[in-house]
Amino acid sequence: MKLYIKYMVSLRCKLLVKQELERLGLHYTRIDLGVIEILETINEQKKRELKSNLATSGLELLDDKRNILIDRIKNVIIEMIHYTDEVPKVNYSEYISEKLSYDYTYLSNLFSEVKGITIQHFIIKHKIERAKELILYDQLNLTEISHILHYSSVGHLSYQFKKVTGHTPSYYKKIGKKRKNNLENL
Repeated sequence: MKLYIKYMVSLRCKLLVKQELERLGLHYTRIDLGVIEILETINEQKKRELKSNLATSGLELLDDKRNILIDRIKNVIIEMIHYTDEVPKVNYSEYISEKLSYDYTYLSNLFSEVKGITIQHFIIKHKIERAKELILYDQLNLTEISHILHYSSVGHLSYQFKKVTGHTPSYYKKIGKKRKNNLENL
């Protein structure tokens, strides 16, 4: 049986879910971002208990099919941007469509209708968040970061970065270093 969990976007979340399943005596075959597969058919009482216990950790057990699909779209994007450095061999729309086995136009229209933004805008926001993270780590230059995030050039990354954050990547790096130095001097 597959269950879908909203806000399950990190390894720590997966650990929390694993612990909760074990506490309830449920056996799982798979725990991925946003989805778990359990061997048993879960009764309504255990489902309510799981839902309640997950909520205390900020996670939400999903029931609505539309919300489940939206969450699956988000998890595919988050995994693609934050947890893999492998360049997809196809464009993002094909990648998402293949991963979820739905027509991209349907996914795109549903996502826009429910979330109020396009899938493309959601991808850009996450790519910029990942870029901010990589800039602050200070281990890669902008060319390497643009390559990891599948930008065609540093200029394209810089343009989108400024559009989303209001700052250039170099300015963001500079204020990050100042902040780090200030914290070290406390």
